[in-house]
Amino acid sequence: MARLTQYDYLFVWGLFFSFLDAFNIGANDVANSFATSVSSRSLTLRQAIGIATVMEFLGAVLVGARTAATIRNNIIDINIFEKDPAMLLLAMVCAITGSACWLTFATRNHMPVSTTHSIIGALCGVGVAGGGRHAVHWGWDGLGQIFASWGIAPCIAGGFASIVYLFTKYAVLKRKDSVRWGLYTSPLYFFVVSAILTMAIAWKGSPSLGLNKLSTGTTLAAIFGTAAVVTLLSILFWLPFVYCRVIRGDYTIRWYHFFLGPLLWKRQPPPDAGEHTADRAVPDYYAGHRPADHPAPGTPSEKVDPELEASHDSFEPPPPKPAPLSYNARAAEKYPIEGPWIEPKNLWIILRYRAIPFIWNLFTHGSSVDVVQMQNEGADAKRMADIHAHAAQYDNKTEHLYSFLQVLTASTASFAHGSNDVANAIGPFATIYLTWNSGTFAGSKAPVPVWILVFGGACIVLGLATYGYNMMRVLGNRLTLHSPSRGFSMELGASITVVLASQLAIPISTTQCITGATVAVGLCNGDTKALNWKMLAWIFLSWVLTVPMAGIISGCLFGIIINAPRFGAQN
Repeated sequence: MARLTQYDYLFVWGLFFSFLDAFNIGANDVANSFATSVSSRSLTLRQAIGIATVMEFLGAVLVGARTAATIRNNIIDINIFEKDPAMLLLAMVCAITGSACWLTFATRNHMPVSTTHSIIGALCGVGVAGGGRHAVHWGWDGLGQIFASWGIAPCIAGGFASIVYLFTKYAVLKRKDSVRWGLYTSPLYFFVVSAILTMAIAWKGSPSLGLNKLSTGTTLAAIFGTAAVVTLLSILFWLPFVYCRVIRGDYTIRWYHFFLGPLLWKRQPPPDAGEHTADRAVPDYYAGHRPADHPAPGTPSEKVDPELEASHDSFEPPPPKPAPLSYNARAAEKYPIEGPWIEPKNLWIILRYRAIPFIWNLFTHGSSVDVVQMQNEGADAKRMADIHAHAAQYDNKTEHLYSFLQVLTASTASFAHGSNDVANAIGPFATIYLTWNSGTFAGSKAPVPVWILVFGGACIVLGLATYGYNMMRVLGNRLTLHSPSRGFSMELGASITVVLASQLAIPISTTQCITGATVAVGLCNGDTKALNWKMLAWIFLSWVLTVPMAGIISGCLFGIIINAPRFGAQN
């Protein structure tokens, strides 16, 4: 059959809402995952966006096709549309619309929902509307396995995360010379993380690369060989770099000195290196989270001059400093528009100093905000301070070691997310495109074009870059105190779970994995007061609402359209 040109509007509709769905996956789900890295100060928001740009793309394009097919084929019985491909096209359009609408609402209202659950609920809605309850695969081969993963995945991720953190806690953090023990054990972590990342690509392979045809021995050799090479490079280059920066306190070390490798062992630090390690060579990862950073009401937070304090009756506080002018206000003062705006010089001023900065700020605002500062603000700041006070704080130098490792785990988590959750946006859209383009029923064996995977990955990154901060500011440290060692354990535990699920073609929720890992690491403090149970209840409520709400939106939309009266209908 030929292309269904009469339904071009449905394809355009599906394309738009697939973009919106993937955009909100980035703004909600990816932001939820990267909130751990940003909240622990291991990554800045812009660094997180940069990593996501690369790793989400690789995960989506190399491994994403397998889970995309699962989302499309195993949730509902699409054979009910076999005799009417146009109806399948409409069903998938309604499903992606329902999922996108719910995700938009949830993201705007700070609800960290599961995007996997959203598209599953939407597909169930159109399945019931189109073929009744029997059109949905409720058994273990369909929703049953997915429902089970909702409870099992957080527990498995929490188990992995707690094992990693407890080993780190007692083998390194609580040791007398924790920094040296951290250096001794770091190569082991590099090996494990590198093996997991390689496993995601090589184990069971990627159809687009033909790696699924490799033998078991070759696959294992690729996994452990790559991990061994990365570990060797960490010993040759990373260890001397970190030793000079942390142990010696050489604050003159720059990122490009990393490539000097073994030569750094002979580098002489400046005479005052040891005096400035804390504030110049190593960041303070617990800044803003100590009890002293949150004085009780009525406690002076700044030192007052004794003479002024003696005459406090007549003392008046200085007037508040005026807020800094925005870029547009400064430009208006420096480059005023004189005369009619249509004059060439005024048009140039409007374009160069008004329009272009406005557009630039519009696209870069989401990557320039201070997420950690946002998390410390708000009406419940005092309660957050009490929660953080129940979590142990360790040596900043030791924590600094795990900030490097967390970059690897963040990369692994991002790759795993791209491989698993890209299906949420492009699974239904792949069916839309294949049905519209060929005019035939898109069966279970229809391939997913690479450009659709690229499209999904690009929209996910755009959502994180422009609106991800909105979700990050209500997560991270608002769940429990984050630090590089904790964040590293959370991300590694969640990544292992997501990678395994992706390779087994089970579309689990990355949101639930990182949440389970966060709760488990928080409980490893040995104090239940170190967790924000109120926030966890809000997250759980968001999960519960997702499936029915997305299903109601898509099911009602599909049911109304297919049963609507038509012009020219005969009685």
